[in-house]
Amino acid sequence: MAVEKACTQCKRILSSDECPVCKTSALTKSWEGSIIVIDPNNSEIAKKIGATTPGRYALKVK
Repeated sequence: MAVEKACTQCKRILSSDECPVCKTSALTKSWEGSIIVIDPNNSEIAKKIGATTPGRYALKVK
């Protein structure tokens, strides 16, 4: 099983080596908590964490 990493810029959780949202490889294995965003335009939590696309996001990235 692949290790899940979080993008240090947008906090998206993924198992690849590049973030499809930010197009960066600045990822970390050190993150805590997660949230699944389905509709970022109508989600107050998505706005607070800066999520602009649907997906799974880390609540805290170290």
